[in-house]
Amino acid sequence: MPPTDATAGTGPAPAHPGSTGPRADTTGPRNSPFGRFTVEDDDPDSEDTLDLHLTAEFVALRAGETAGLLGRLAAWGPVATPVGAFQLVPARIDHDLPLVHRWMNDPAVSDFWELAGSPDRTEAHLRAQLHGDGHCAPCLGVLDGIPMSYWEIYRADLDPLARRYPARPHDTGIHLLVGAAADRGRGLGSALLRAVADLILDRRPACARVVAEPDLRNTPSVAAFLSAGFRFAAEIELPGKRAALMIRDRVLRDVM
Repeated sequence: MPPTDATAGTGPAPAHPGSTGPRADTTGPRNSPFGRFTVEDDDPDSEDTLDLHLTAEFVALRAGETAGLLGRLAAWGPVATPVGAFQLVPARIDHDLPLVHRWMNDPAVSDFWELAGSPDRTEAHLRAQLHGDGHCAPCLGVLDGIPMSYWEIYRADLDPLARRYPARPHDTGIHLLVGAAADRGRGLGSALLRAVADLILDRRPACARVVAEPDLRNTPSVAAFLSAGFRFAAEIELPGKRAALMIRDRVLRDVM
């Protein structure tokens, strides 16, 4: 599975959490606006985690109709950062595929995202994000008018990741890669991670935590998240990698 990190230096080269496949109910159904979910408590010392079974109505929500999931990300607008004016722009396959494909074939990126290869492979990944269940929004990061990074903003509480840590309602996740080698290793990634995490907290009042799960091998990525005000919460096992669970808490955003 592709990872979730910042590439070399402080420019991330992550991937999204891989699915662990459907799991059978173990405690019986409970009511949820998204369908049925079960609470798993394999570890008596841990908080409950959610195993979601999404309804057809929920699955019908597409990337362009995610007002209830991510709050119309396309309308979040630009923000001022220490490195320039930055904006998340929803990805468009017809326009952005060549650029994202080139980035995915950079060895520093492909080692963690594992999406190197033909344009068809990149396109399949983008289509899965754009036309999936609506809980993930792929975007280009545009800095001072120049597309320079690829982001996936996703509802971590509705993602397979929620089975691997004590997820809370509206937890929102970040995957990031910085496209150009010249933009890595100079603090750009951590500055943008902090800006985007704060943007999520500002635009999604129900979200109390922004999370990420960089590959533990990707030490520059982990360092970038730490510099961006995330805290290291745990090591977790995900398909294809052992990850560092990184969390930026709303209540700590002014002190970290």
